[in-house]
Amino acid sequence: MKRLLLTALFALLMAAPAASAQTAAYSSGLTSRFVNLSTGVRMHYVEQGRNRNNGKAVIFLHGYTDSWRSFERNLPLLSDKFHAYAIDQRGHGDSSKPACCYRAQDFSDDLAAFMDALGIRKATVVGHSMGSLNAHKFAIEHPDRVERLVLVGSATTLVGNANVIGLNDFVQNELKDPVSDFFGFVWDFQASTFAGENGAPHWFIETAVSESLKVPATVWQQALAEMLVEDHTSQLSQITAPTLILYGDHDGIFFREDQDTLDALIPDSTLKVYGRDETGGHPGHTGHGLHVEWPQEFVNDIEAFAR
Repeated sequence: MKRLLLTALFALLMAAPAASAQTAAYSSGLTSRFVNLSTGVRMHYVEQGRNRNNGKAVIFLHGYTDSWRSFERNLPLLSDKFHAYAIDQRGHGDSSKPACCYRAQDFSDDLAAFMDALGIRKATVVGHSMGSLNAHKFAIEHPDRVERLVLVGSATTLVGNANVIGLNDFVQNELKDPVSDFFGFVWDFQASTFAGENGAPHWFIETAVSESLKVPATVWQQALAEMLVEDHTSQLSQITAPTLILYGDHDGIFFREDQDTLDALIPDSTLKVYGRDETGGHPGHTGHGLHVEWPQEFVNDIEAFAR
């Protein structure tokens, strides 16, 4: 039981009013903004691109307890043919943290409200881990708003996933505010998602930990509890957008067979596995955070697919 718990702890994944004025700028060309959504969430996001009306819109959705900074190694590599948005989903990053609710439905409603607020009619939606579950929920409910769909480190559901049971027990029964008191747990949790040979830079893990520490214990608990009971498997055949499924061969939370199921159920899908022994893959083994471990390769795949 102790081994199962440690494995799970160390391997989990990981609007109507107009946007406010610019609050910060990043050297990479990213601009930080806030927008008040019709769902009641004050959402923080970063934006990159010279002209909203000139370039394909791409929206990035991060994983469990992450933030837009999950894609910090990718956004500067995108060409100017794309106008990118990376959001802090409700309860995460610098977005507001309502007392409830944290179902995929709530995240999907926020995304629709975000696109409404910014006047984005249609976009390529890229979701990692928890963000991928929210992304395929959105694609099911709003097929007319998804140009293309990219699922990174994904699955049909977390229901019955043995890797997560021990983590859930700890999060529900032990984790409390301030989450900073559990710094060691959070560090191990984040570091373990980069299981591949390429790994992640130390500075990136430090950033990921600092972002996870912003998430209140109740959000850790609610978001994970909801993922453990939600199952979109029977609805995946309703996804009409061309879909790219990206998976790391040493992913410690989702399984290889999850990818085959996604690929079989989504009508227009392509599966690519990053890994040393995979045909068309990459030279080194790759973990759950493949977009961090192989940032340029990831962006190349996104751009080729989105075009």
